Amino acid sequence: MRFATVVVIGGGQSGLSAAYHLRRKGFASALERAERSFVVLDDSPAPGGAWRQRWESLRMATVNGIFDLPGFAKPPIDPDEPSRDAVPRYFRAFEDAADLPILRPVRVSAVRDDDPDLIVETDGGPWRTRAIINATGTWTNPVLPHYPGQETFTGTQLHTRDYVSAEHFAGQRVAIVGGGISAVQQLEEISRVATTFWYTRREPDFRDGEFDSEAGREVVAEVAADVEAGRPSGSIVSYTGLGWSSYALAAHRRGALQRRPMFTRIEPRGLREADGTFTPVDAILWATGFRPALTHLDPLGLHNELGGIQVRGTQVVADPRVHLVGFGPSQSTVGANRAGRDAATALARYLREPVVT
Repeated sequence: MRFATVVVIGGGQSGLSAAYHLRRKGFASALERAERSFVVLDDSPAPGGAWRQRWESLRMATVNGIFDLPGFAKPPIDPDEPSRDAVPRYFRAFEDAADLPILRPVRVSAVRDDDPDLIVETDGGPWRTRAIINATGTWTNPVLPHYPGQETFTGTQLHTRDYVSAEHFAGQRVAIVGGGISAVQQLEEISRVATTFWYTRREPDFRDGEFDSEAGREVVAEVAADVEAGRPSGSIVSYTGLGWSSYALAAHRRGALQRRPMFTRIEPRGLREADGTFTPVDAILWATGFRPALTHLDPLGLHNELGGIQVRGTQVVADPRVHLVGFGPSQSTVGANRAGRDAATALARYLREPVVT
């Protein structure tokens, strides 16, 4: 069994930030058998994290913004370049410059307690560690609602994570389900080439004015209050509302932002509406978001009676050996950078002066 003082699980932005700051705190590569060591285990086959799997038409001009990785400014990027190409290239350059001990593809299946250590089980064999920084994000845990009759539908059903481009729906009748940013982006694209029907559980909340730094701080404070109280945090859009972005305005001008209440059931060739009428559709796109991908941590019993994981900063209250980054208030790219730094700083201190419980 291999050993690392700290194991970072996930090689996206928050995981890379954590690794960079661990290196700056004096942790060496576990691949060199150093006394204070760390390793990054990433299930992606190449740098870029979930960005490698974004849909083809998502361009750098329309993403929500990519904050610089620590100590490594982004080069000039063509706003028309697909994010699935530009961001992984930037991540690869950062990894090379920072000389980080990253193993991939390595899938972590479970983290178990072996007091005083933790055992990280992977498809490449187990690791023993003093602490973990979990940076697994949400992309691998899509929210997939179930509606009566769903299994009878004869058309195409897919989730945002499976979406490639609008051309796949040309000439079709497409139901798009979801009230978040991705739903509006994909609605705008698909409505150019297909007949679309937009369904949400609640009336979409389009905010007035710019989402400035003050509004951002307010949202971060709200999300932080939830996770620090141990409450499950909601989707990002539930805190921010929807902005009148260029694609939202384009969809509005085209008449595509005509929201319908959720249908009551799915039938073989379409949807039974809330008012009892029938709408034939060829495809259903579930743009219903994601939840934190944390099932590998279930053996540690971190969830509380509210169904959330209580966190102070990045440290899990129920187990100080575990830090969550890219979670709760650190889901943004700037938040992920800060969380990686904070987790590395806290663990450097903790591993010098273990907390006695």
